[in-house]
Amino acid sequence: MSDSKGFIYLIDDDESMRRSLEHLLRESGYVVQGFASAHAFLNKSLETSPAVIVLDMQMPDMNGIELQAKLIEIERNTPIVFISGQSHPTQIVQGLRSGAVHFLFKPFGLKELIAAIEEGLKKDFERTKNLISSMSVISRYQSLTRRERDVCHWLAMGLQNVDIAQKFNISPSTVKIQKGRVMSKMKTKSVPELALLYA
Repeated sequence: MSDSKGFIYLIDDDESMRRSLEHLLRESGYVVQGFASAHAFLNKSLETSPAVIVLDMQMPDMNGIELQAKLIEIERNTPIVFISGQSHPTQIVQGLRSGAVHFLFKPFGLKELIAAIEEGLKKDFERTKNLISSMSVISRYQSLTRRERDVCHWLAMGLQNVDIAQKFNISPSTVKIQKGRVMSKMKTKSVPELALLYA
């Protein structure tokens, strides 16, 4: 997996189309997991990242728009590239408005598909990186004592040491010490940087 370009969930009820795309995408360096239906994908796939869902719009059990809505409902945010032989314009608009990366009409070229997949993988990589960063900030904040969290809050709100000291009836020097601990634990070098993390 570490040597691959990324992970692709390929969902298409047309077996010949699915197998052909699986082969071409694997030859292009991707890890591909194919599914014959939306239900099979929901029941059997394990979430990974960076990844892209290449999703056929027209399927008998659950169409692409319905699967996209289900994924949004369960907060599974893997980017989607829709593929379709024919689709109603409202489906195309709805799919794109709900966050799909691209909508490709069959037959499409491999280069066109790979360009869409690469855009989706980049989007998913950034999403995952931001999520990890957010989790790291939450972990740092949770390491603060109750008083340090209070000091962190008022520093982020723009109060000076002397103002915070008055709020808690403590000396400015004590606030200074706690401020130092807050900055160290939150891994920030300035109050503006702390304020950005706290926002």
